[in-house]
Amino acid sequence: MAVEHTFSIIKPDATKRNLTGSVNAVIEKAGLRIVAQKRVQMTRAQAETFYAIHRERPFFGELVDFMVSGPVVVQVLEGEDAIVRYRDVMGATNPANAAEGTIRKLFALSVGENTVHGSDSRENAAIEIAQFFAGNEIVG
Repeated sequence: MAVEHTFSIIKPDATKRNLTGSVNAVIEKAGLRIVAQKRVQMTRAQAETFYAIHRERPFFGELVDFMVSGPVVVQVLEGEDAIVRYRDVMGATNPANAAEGTIRKLFALSVGENTVHGSDSRENAAIEIAQFFAGNEIVG
């Protein structure tokens, strides 16, 4: 197993409900370290760039609108197999299908307002981290 970094966003539905600390507690309980974190108001351009892979999908505009609707908390998480481990702790996109104890089962309101985002590959983690963090902001 390799120690790696993954990217996380605590989305506007969670920051609006003041759940950052609760989400962080689940992340840390899963054995992941938060090695960078900041609260930001994503611009429309940032959200469109971040979700560019979905540009042709019918939900793209709604997704961008949601992500700019309030502040988010962007994070770099570190741990052994961090990408897979974080995806497991996030739970299924649809909170109704998420396993007990996962972030989405505990906190998500719907498929759209599903509390968190996590990278799905090493390549995407590197791209997503670089969009929001300079190297000197990631401190283990």
